[in-house]
Amino acid sequence: MPIDPNNDGLRRITVSMPEETFQAFERMVAERGFDSRSQAVAEMIHQHSAEHLGKIGKEVMAGTLTLIYDESKSALLRDLSRIFREHIAEVISSQHVLLEEEHVLEVILMQGPAKTLREIANKLVTCKGVKTANLTLTPHLMPPIHAKANAGRR
Repeated sequence: MPIDPNNDGLRRITVSMPEETFQAFERMVAERGFDSRSQAVAEMIHQHSAEHLGKIGKEVMAGTLTLIYDESKSALLRDLSRIFREHIAEVISSQHVLLEEEHVLEVILMQGPAKTLREIANKLVTCKGVKTANLTLTPHLMPPIHAKANAGRR
């Protein structure tokens, strides 16, 4: 299929679906406030392709890991810190918010091979005191943090 040089890199496709699915899609487009059906379809495909790439495990991806844990567990903070240090190349930063009853919501920003990010999430969720862990990955990458800083030092 030839690419139209005047379409800003956009490709046109045709999609057929049952009436019931179409009506559900129309409601979702309206409720979520998409500008167009195309925008909604593109967003859904992007989300599913990111999920697929995350399952493959070889692609370098950026992501967030959201943890909820009980900080009253005596060894938990030490265990979390140990895992973060073991993966210092992938763990970019974290922020925690104190919740009620000694619970903490922590969001960890990471980047690396999807398989490694899933392994980090699995290590963290198995720590005694961690209630939930939710990993969200995207194929969009953060710019190299240290590459620019080191380039000026030559």
